[in-house]
Amino acid sequence: MPIDLISIGQSGARAARASIELTAQNIANAANPDYVRRSLQLEEFVASAVIDFTSSDALSGVRVGGIVRPGSALLQTRARDSAADVARADQDIAALRDAELALERSGLFRGLVDFEASLTLLESDPTDPALRTGAVETARQLAVSFQSAQTGLANAQELTQSGVSVGVEELNGAATELARINLELVKVEPGSAAQANLFDARDAALRDISSEFSLSAEFDDRGRATVRLLSNPAPAGEIGPALVDGTSANALTSTIAADGTASFDLDGLTFTPVSGAMAGRVSALNDLRGRADTLDAIALSTINRANDAQANGAALDGSPGQPLFSGTNASDIALALTDGDQLALAPLGSPPGSRDTTNLQTLVAAIGADDGPIAATDDLLLSLSSRISGLETTREGLSIIAGSAAADLLRETGVDLDQEAAALIRLQQAFEANSRVIQVANDIFDTILGLN
Repeated sequence: MPIDLISIGQSGARAARASIELTAQNIANAANPDYVRRSLQLEEFVASAVIDFTSSDALSGVRVGGIVRPGSALLQTRARDSAADVARADQDIAALRDAELALERSGLFRGLVDFEASLTLLESDPTDPALRTGAVETARQLAVSFQSAQTGLANAQELTQSGVSVGVEELNGAATELARINLELVKVEPGSAAQANLFDARDAALRDISSEFSLSAEFDDRGRATVRLLSNPAPAGEIGPALVDGTSANALTSTIAADGTASFDLDGLTFTPVSGAMAGRVSALNDLRGRADTLDAIALSTINRANDAQANGAALDGSPGQPLFSGTNASDIALALTDGDQLALAPLGSPPGSRDTTNLQTLVAAIGADDGPIAATDDLLLSLSSRISGLETTREGLSIIAGSAAADLLRETGVDLDQEAAALIRLQQAFEANSRVIQVANDIFDTILGLN
């Protein structure tokens, strides 16, 4: 009997000590986002014996089982998917904000308005050298504004393209790491601390991948993950191409087209991501391409309207008007005139020094028309601002969903310091109680030995 008590107390003390160590580990990693709370599986240990074909069972303490690591595949998936949606909106907004800032800093809208104003001012005295020089200068500044706006959009586009390259590199690194983790999971003992650590690393790799591309993950009986990226289009019979299959990781590649848009290739399939930060970058690049095309169209409209007016007018010396601008788009537009006297304000065929502003009025009307460059630039800025505002509203809703999903997952897998502290006290008391059982058993044994 005393020996049995010693064995029972010893097993209880061993289990309490192991639980204390695990609780201390939980507390130490409470702020670690990649850590999932652990607990120890304890089982009642029953000893069996057979004497003369008669079996007998006796409780013999507690047996330490494996480490229990809570985790819900449904909650993990929900948290990853909702975070991927927020990441998509974030990247889309960031790129478009850069574009909006570039257009505003270029002063393009103000440049067009100033150009129109300088031409309108010429109507009061079309032969005034100062007014003519001022109009030419505003035309030169307008050309610079177009080039600045185009450079700003190009910079926003290049920054987003750099994000594509970095994101692809990080995703391939995470996929390689996940394949290595899958290999290690085959080697570790189920329920061990090593397995729990690998599960933490696996979930962290999945989170890193899903932040760039939305994914679908399946797990085998050893916890190894098979990952497919959700794509459009998807392979026949599948939801997307395989990124990680067992211990193998396929390399993702990206391609930037001549128009600045991005596409991806994985496992022989060229596709567009459905969600995640990369989907946001793809959406932004498509949008930026459209904005750049619109800017070029505005620049060409300005060039054509100004040059058509010049072609139908006469300069101050009576000669036919020459082109005001050169170039065909926002990147190469430039002032072509060298002198204010070359402005063709009067109708073609007018005598030298004519004060007839009919042709000038035609140019002013063309610049300020409802379909003119001023209105088009205003529409460009307004549509960009509206697009960003809409995305921000969408992001707010997605953030609420993502926050709820993250909170649900944290309740399932996170460390509650209050509960862990209470458990630590309880386990310390259990350790002391089992130590006392051992001491009592030892005292009983000594008393028995001391009997005569």
